[in-house]
Amino acid sequence: MTASQSPRPDAQSSPTQSSSTQLDSQPIAGESSPVYNDSPKELLGVYVRGLAMGAADIVPGVSGGTIALIAGIYERLINALSSVGPNLWQVFRREGGIKGLIAVWRQVDATFLLFLLMGIATSLVTLAGTIKHLLDNQPLMIWSFFFGLVVATVFLLLTEIKRWNIGRALLFLLGIAIAVIISSLPLMNTTPSLPYLFVAGAIAICAMILPGISGSFILLLMGAYDTVLEAVHTLNFAIIFTLVAGMATGLLIFTRMLKWLLSRYYQATLALLIGFIAGSLVKVWPWKTDALGTLNSEATHNVMPWHYPTGAEWLTTLSLMLLGAILVTALSLWGRRSPRP
Repeated sequence: MTASQSPRPDAQSSPTQSSSTQLDSQPIAGESSPVYNDSPKELLGVYVRGLAMGAADIVPGVSGGTIALIAGIYERLINALSSVGPNLWQVFRREGGIKGLIAVWRQVDATFLLFLLMGIATSLVTLAGTIKHLLDNQPLMIWSFFFGLVVATVFLLLTEIKRWNIGRALLFLLGIAIAVIISSLPLMNTTPSLPYLFVAGAIAICAMILPGISGSFILLLMGAYDTVLEAVHTLNFAIIFTLVAGMATGLLIFTRMLKWLLSRYYQATLALLIGFIAGSLVKVWPWKTDALGTLNSEATHNVMPWHYPTGAEWLTTLSLMLLGAILVTALSLWGRRSPRP
């Protein structure tokens, strides 16, 4: 299966280059499109990664893009999504008929996308009710697990920055600041209409693709999260199709820009993305209360563990944090061992 892979100029520049600006800004000329080995084993791995992405996307504050990045499929995902567009008609016309359809399928890396989306859809359908129940009834447990997952993700990804400079450090801090600001915005209370859900879907999918900025949390901010979760749980197809249409529109616009940044400024863009992930720790902090310092479904105010109404519960929380860190580390090692084109 072929797909247009973003080059990593940072990682492949000559050691004799004297400046990090050169290191970030020079794409590789003449690089051919890679060929992926989409064996049944590899496609099963893509499906499992989709399961993990779907589970993460359900939780407001955790991004499926984070899972894609740590699992080693982020660039392939961006490349595949950004290849969808009007130019596919020209690809089809060059060959025509069945050959044209096969050419389009290869152009968009459709086998990869299909298995990934099947994994995400499986998680959304099977886990949405369970995770919503845990968020409502056992918030400390689920937030502790994802807090450990995100902390481990930040440390793992920081090792991917080959050389730090002032620009990359500032982008990292900017990413943290943006994520913290977004996480601190007040929630909107509204009854979303279908056009509103279309816009919400377009904005949320942009956040969902960005590691560290949760698409679910964007829906929560816009007052659409409960409506969407209920629609998925009850299979309300009017709401689901409207949201999907908005998400598709957002993807067509946003992924092209992200692919351009990754192909020309890979390390700088990665520093910004890691900042987004680090800033999201504010949202996934386990110990939360409401404005009155009590526990209920509106608990969004972070407090110190010793101020938590039921106590810090150190054994439970630290164990779940460790479990999240172990799982994401295993996922990262698996991603690094996956065959590259």
